Amino acid sequence: MMEEEELEFVEELEAVLQLTPDVQLAIEQVFPSQDPLDRADFNAVEYINTLFPTEQSLSNIDEVVNKIRLKIRRLDDNIRTVVRGQTNVGQDGRQALEEAQKAIQQLFGKIKDIKDKAEKSEQMVKEITRDIKQLDHAKRHLTTSITTLNHLHMLAGGVDSLEAMTRRRQYGEVANLLQGVMNVLEHFHKYMGIPQIRQLSERVKAAQTELGQQILADFEEAFPSQGSKRPGGPSNVLRDACLIANILDPRIKQEIIKKFIKQHLSEYLVLFQENQDVAWLDKIDRRYAWIKRQLVDYEEKFGRMFPREWYMTERIAVEFCHVTRTCQDYADQS
Repeated sequence: MMEEEELEFVEELEAVLQLTPDVQLAIEQVFPSQDPLDRADFNAVEYINTLFPTEQSLSNIDEVVNKIRLKIRRLDDNIRTVVRGQTNVGQDGRQALEEAQKAIQQLFGKIKDIKDKAEKSEQMVKEITRDIKQLDHAKRHLTTSITTLNHLHMLAGGVDSLEAMTRRRQYGEVANLLQGVMNVLEHFHKYMGIPQIRQLSERVKAAQTELGQQILADFEEAFPSQGSKRPGGPSNVLRDACLIANILDPRIKQEIIKKFIKQHLSEYLVLFQENQDVAWLDKIDRRYAWIKRQLVDYEEKFGRMFPREWYMTERIAVEFCHVTRTCQDYADQS
């Protein structure tokens, strides 16, 4: 009965100690050993036969048994050491775990402090940025205000000077000043609701109107519509007046051109009336010779008075053709 129980115990023990091939291979790779006792297919009978191959070798059986017992004691000592080490490892592990938890808590605390400082820094940066934006807006508004004040000063002074120069007929200075005043006035279009700005704008318009009337009067005086006799030559005042006419209402320029050409061709209307012999078609060469002399006379006396972009020579020639055609049509009808 006892033998059967021992056999069952051995079988159960072998079943428990039976390792899978993968586990056995892993153990052999980690702990390589040439000892037959460490082999997975260990056979006790073969091992004993290896120790005692002959009957004579049984004489030293006590020595072999003592070696095996010594080896067993060493294995027991190693097992106890390992078990105790595992116990110490568990304690050390728990202590290390507690220290790790403390370190993690400290790390979380530091991270929270860094996050709080980052939030404070972000808030500070926002406040600084807001202050910088406010300063930038203030700088922009201040720059605009200073520029506007400078323009206003230039406009007020320019209007006063423009009115004074207009009265003195200083057309050369007025030509440069008027364009500058008009350019500065353009910056104040959105401020016309301010009475002072509107008043300055009205003064500029009044000065332009006065200049236009004054220049027309000067040309009327220099080139009267009545009579065919013309002055000897141009004046610098009229030349500068033409520069101002380029800036004023285009109607002023057209009126000057019209008056001058009409006065310039007044002699032609008298010399070549339909009742004159030279007015007939066979005397057409006389007309051509007359207009040629007039154009040469114009270039010598008045070529520098009018701006080149007015094309006065061409305008005189075109008007001469219109007048000639009108007179000839009237003569043919008669």
